Amino acid sequence: MNPIRHSIEESCHIIFDSIGEGVFTVNLDWCITSFNRAAEKITGIPKHKAIGRLCSEVFSANVCSKKDCILRKVLNTNIPIVNMPIYIIRSDDKRIPISVNASILKDNKGRIIGGVETFRDLSVVHQLRKALRKDYFFGNMVSKNQKMLQLFSVLQQIAESDVTVLIEGATGTGKELLARALHHNSSQKHGPFVPVNCGSLPNTLIESELFGYKAGAFTDAKKDKPGRFARAQNGTIFLDEIGDISYATQIRLLRVLEEKSYEPLGSVKPARTNARVVAATHRKLDKLVEEDKFREDLYFRINVIKLTLPKLADRKEDIPLLVEHFIERFNCEKENKILGLTQEAMAAMMLYDWPGNIRELENAVEHAFVICKEELIRLQHLPEKLLPKINSTITTTGKTLREIEKKSILQALQRNNWKKMVTAKELGVDKNTLRRKIIRHGIEAKTSR
Repeated sequence: MNPIRHSIEESCHIIFDSIGEGVFTVNLDWCITSFNRAAEKITGIPKHKAIGRLCSEVFSANVCSKKDCILRKVLNTNIPIVNMPIYIIRSDDKRIPISVNASILKDNKGRIIGGVETFRDLSVVHQLRKALRKDYFFGNMVSKNQKMLQLFSVLQQIAESDVTVLIEGATGTGKELLARALHHNSSQKHGPFVPVNCGSLPNTLIESELFGYKAGAFTDAKKDKPGRFARAQNGTIFLDEIGDISYATQIRLLRVLEEKSYEPLGSVKPARTNARVVAATHRKLDKLVEEDKFREDLYFRINVIKLTLPKLADRKEDIPLLVEHFIERFNCEKENKILGLTQEAMAAMMLYDWPGNIRELENAVEHAFVICKEELIRLQHLPEKLLPKINSTITTTGKTLREIEKKSILQALQRNNWKKMVTAKELGVDKNTLRRKIIRHGIEAKTSR
């Protein structure tokens, strides 16, 4: 062999094995023809056991069927695949996430001789992401919105106090979730959390539900029944939709808050309560006070600490984080292995206004889990009401998803005075990712910050 050629080949092998990403090549029969050191480390399979075997036998991924094979798609379409997230099964049966790139392999005459695939282990990335996301959590609530993070920063102090809290927010914004988070971080966290939907109870029943009754208090009262306040003793009672209770019930509730006591129906002596009261409403109670539909003294009594939850439409930067949170939860509950959403599906999520807020978003992700049999949720897996929004946006404006992304980045930069770090946080991406997107879209920076 020509010594120069031998030296070049030797150098190529050294470079091939020094690459941090796993690399392998296959011939047109899908047999592995080369396998570098990083590929050995990631898969746990030695090079000598990989060479000559079908790539599907080595990686045992669910995209290794003839229908879903990544390299087969590349060879059939002549379109490279970039940064596709999948899972593989290591030799020790451990399932790990990887990111894959694949393209056609040609000889020096331009003839297709196989395919090449590079991949990197995302396990550490996933662990770091989970560690970083801890800053965005309070209880089961998750957000990176600045207003929500400001709220999170004071919730622990509020939870540790025993003051009455009023939570305002539209339906589906997570008022009960916030109430539960306050309870679980309070000194009475080992006591019960008792929710009451005041809006769903008729006026004839709400007093007996809240305060209970004694045997003989009315015709069907055969025996004593404790109310919700009694059941919430040493814990928290959550009065949801408090703006819907009657004037008469408001008077009795005011006494409970002022005197920490109440009288069950038919009782001749008061009962004491130490339950912490958290109230919530989707209505503006100050407006109801002005309209003489809600007692002013009760309003001031429950409005010691008021927490306001924004609509999801006002915190859209949280959508990717919330979607990831729901995917992780549903993967555990339903034993699925969904990795995430395609760019098109996420664009549909971002363009929709979510009138039902976080509850509607959660339902949309659960809907996709029922329909999706792949690793990535696509447009066709989402509820139909999300699709007209993205279709009409693209059709009426004549814009592609790339152009929509460019506009979104430009608007975010303008909102944040072209501060890239702040913009990256709002968009939920890494600063370097944002910089690459700015270059790719040809966005002219107004400042060097």
